[in-house]
Amino acid sequence: MNSRTPRSHSGRSERSRSRESSRSRDKGDKDGLTREQRKEATRRAIVAAALQLLAEQSFSALSLREVTREAGIVPAAFYRHFESMEALGLVLIDESFRSLRDMLRGARAGKLDPNRVIESSVDILIDGVQERREHWLFIGRERNSGVTVLRYAIRTEIRLITSELAIDLARFPGLNAWSSEDLNILASVFVNSMIVIAESLEDTTDPVNIEEIRRIATKQLRMITIGVAGWRSS
Repeated sequence: MNSRTPRSHSGRSERSRSRESSRSRDKGDKDGLTREQRKEATRRAIVAAALQLLAEQSFSALSLREVTREAGIVPAAFYRHFESMEALGLVLIDESFRSLRDMLRGARAGKLDPNRVIESSVDILIDGVQERREHWLFIGRERNSGVTVLRYAIRTEIRLITSELAIDLARFPGLNAWSSEDLNILASVFVNSMIVIAESLEDTTDPVNIEEIRRIATKQLRMITIGVAGWRSS
């Protein structure tokens, strides 16, 4: 009996493991996701939850428990994806500025209408802000207040975008003779104008208001270009 008992127990264990493995495979087959895909989905849920909550409060007031509750996970699971709340904030900044970077790269790729460059630029900016309104709400609130490391990261992003735009401006006829300092100043004027335009769109979805913002933004950029035509760089 003693010699048979272990074999019987082992057989049951193997059958049990086989059933558990089968159930695990079935579960994986049902959701159709790999482990890495599920991990990324959870990470995206955390980011989306944070942005949702940040529409109504500052990042400094946001708690880890609030984020995980909104994302539908336990607090301990947060640390599988982010080292800290500040690390989450830095990811939010990177994603929030991606729309602005994409807009500028799109302009470089020829998406601007050459017959209406200013109007086309404003259209691209307004469309981008409306598509990712929650990102701009976050940036607008955090760039002048809140957590120090986030303010620094936002300013760094703005400097990088400004430097990238200055390089692009140097390729335009008439601007290729400008000094590096003047090109950076002009790029800064354009970038700051874009940010102000974006922030003016944060609190409105009214088509009438949006059209008024579009009109004023177009006029503002035209004024800048008139000044550019008359400037003599040294």
